Amino acid sequence: MIKVGIIGATGYAGAELVRLLLQREDVEIVWYGSRSYVGEDFASIYRNVAHLVEQPCSDDDMAELSKIADVIFTATPQGFCASQVTEEILSRTKIIDLSADFRIKDVDTYEQWYKIKHPTPQFIEEAVYGLPEINREKIKTARLIANPGCYPTCSFLTVYPMVKEGLIDPNTIIIDAKSGTSGAGRSAKVPSLYCEVNESMKPYGVATHRHTPEIEEQLGYAAGKPVTISFTPHLVPMNRGILATAYGTLTKPVTAEEVKAVYDKYYQNEYFVRVMAPGMVPQTRWVEGSNFVDVAFQIDPRTNRIVMMGAIDNMVKGAAGQAMQNMNLMFGLPENTGLKQIPVFP
Repeated sequence: MIKVGIIGATGYAGAELVRLLLQREDVEIVWYGSRSYVGEDFASIYRNVAHLVEQPCSDDDMAELSKIADVIFTATPQGFCASQVTEEILSRTKIIDLSADFRIKDVDTYEQWYKIKHPTPQFIEEAVYGLPEINREKIKTARLIANPGCYPTCSFLTVYPMVKEGLIDPNTIIIDAKSGTSGAGRSAKVPSLYCEVNESMKPYGVATHRHTPEIEEQLGYAAGKPVTISFTPHLVPMNRGILATAYGTLTKPVTAEEVKAVYDKYYQNEYFVRVMAPGMVPQTRWVEGSNFVDVAFQIDPRTNRIVMMGAIDNMVKGAAGQAMQNMNLMFGLPENTGLKQIPVFP
């Protein structure tokens, strides 16, 4: 039995972790951490788990939690995990951090984009970027996992094979991505109000979105050199889902069959990545509620570009599901344990 603690359990990502973990027979959630609801029953906040959870919410005390949990998930704002983690805590338990605190290896880049001082840069190098399709073996032996962002997960997996094989110039990549409103979190914000979002669509974080350096860093590892991209996210009036459409200039002529073979080379043995046949396009509705990633492409010979498309559920593969996927690897379990949910439709 794996004893799990969740700090930030009452945010959307934390609550999604609860939903997924409660379906497992080999996991016991021993801590529902929430600064906003200390002492309140978790099931009174999220009625979808009524009669399944009887515990009240506890404070976000990582040091105390580390004494009883085999693994701690931190679904918290940037800066929290980094401000709490210590060598003593890591000697007792594993940590999977869903914030950006340990995703970016260059501390100056982190501080520039997130506008906060990193309190524990000594752990950055140790932290493993938790994208199983790329870092599977490192994840298995890690103490500290930096769970990737939702946009980076979708964007990177969509373009990775083409960058890795050198079939596109990585510095020509433009990524246009769209997310449901759950990506903004559960805290009250005027731009996320129903009347502000419904029947509308808008770009945000134009040329400044904090996931940009994360995507660039990971693509740089794939390309073997620094990469600069253009990334623009958009908010769309739906609860869940991310659709990323990426454009890149081809380095040589290719056929659809050749491109499909490249994607299959990297993903044919990946349970969660579904490469679509040429001519098909991904849709968020076909991944909703699941840990799957649907990727597709279309060659545009007129412009010598390729259009690469990907779709994920931002709350599952983009957050809680990927975190649980990482946990499975860390504890020597089959990667898809507890994550075989078929996408919900309609």
